[in-house]
Amino acid sequence: MRAQLAPEANTGRYPFTLPIVRELERSGGIDLDPRVTFLVGDNGTGKSTLVEALAVAAGFNPEGGSHAFRFATRASESSLGDHLILRWGIRKPRTGFFLRAESYYNVATEIERLDKDPLSPPLLDSYGGTSPHERSHGESFLDLITHRFGPRGLYLLDEPEAALSVRGCLALVARIVELTAQGSQFVIATHSPVLLAVPGASILQVGADGEIEQVDYDHAEPVALTREFLAMPDRFLRHLLE
Repeated sequence: MRAQLAPEANTGRYPFTLPIVRELERSGGIDLDPRVTFLVGDNGTGKSTLVEALAVAAGFNPEGGSHAFRFATRASESSLGDHLILRWGIRKPRTGFFLRAESYYNVATEIERLDKDPLSPPLLDSYGGTSPHERSHGESFLDLITHRFGPRGLYLLDEPEAALSVRGCLALVARIVELTAQGSQFVIATHSPVLLAVPGASILQVGADGEIEQVDYDHAEPVALTREFLAMPDRFLRHLLE
């Protein structure tokens, strides 16, 4: 899949002033690995905004969910998705899901509502058989990726590690590997060095100026900084506290 800005997109205002969006305009677009693409970089570079825009351009609900979800709690999404053009590969995905950690509570509420709607087919079995509100945040995430995610899907995840323990992140890694072998595609904005270990993933690092550089696992910023901190936490803390 390739994502690029529509020719008339640049308005000179947010979100087109974000570093990653300026880079999209300069480079003419971004190619996303047909299996797994990770977006990494510091806060404010626009990673989450891009994932959200990809979801909107692909027809997902801005607050999260599948193509069938059309609820709105508070319109906070940027207009970027309306100006993105997606060019698909050999075939388009047959299913998919947009997961954003910050609004999954709203998605869970909509799942409960639809499950109780007599005009809607039962939904809870697709999410582990239990309402996400009756599970911990991390458990509901793992129920989602285990029961709802399936083959030949497009899965856009915004910082899924926010709700997961290290073991939970490892479970997500295993599920990603399983699903990509079945033809699924993932695009994930993350700060987790554990998730970045997915074998064969493309890691795109976004700099402060928006420049997008493909890096290997060892040179990805979350991995390198975490290793340095764990090797010498006292030195890091002394520098920060002084």
